[in-house]
Amino acid sequence: MVNEITISAVFKTYSSINDLSEVDKQLCNEAKAILINAYAPYSNFFVGAAVLLGDGTIVTGTNQENAAYPSGLCAERVAIFYASSVHPNKKVVAVAVATKSNRLNSNSKPVSPCGACRQALSEYEVKYSSPIKILMLGENGEVYESYSVANLLPLMFSSNSF
Repeated sequence: MVNEITISAVFKTYSSINDLSEVDKQLCNEAKAILINAYAPYSNFFVGAAVLLGDGTIVTGTNQENAAYPSGLCAERVAIFYASSVHPNKKVVAVAVATKSNRLNSNSKPVSPCGACRQALSEYEVKYSSPIKILMLGENGEVYESYSVANLLPLMFSSNSF
């Protein structure tokens, strides 16, 4: 017998960061502001991430490239790992990701976290048994919102998988 399952993802879209709540706007602005610290001499693709913790603390990170690819690390993982290191028992509530590219004909739309970052973020969603909101900010000011990492990574692998 063959069955099918349907997986769908629902996102909210905002034409401007100004359409967000004050907390989400601040988180996106933190991610956008930290972009200047990204080290991206090879890709010229700059990423800033801001992690909102349950007590209101915001931790940021940027992508860090390395000539010995893939030794670098994405902004989302830099920020979430730093947050967990410095604030190990504080629940992760939301993550904002902002991007900027110096390439010609680059995409100005919001960009979602890569697969490795989705998997890393999902660990904290499972750890705290609570969804983590993901805000993706494009260079044009448009924002995509996912209510959960699980929305970005259906059928995710977690400690519940084994």
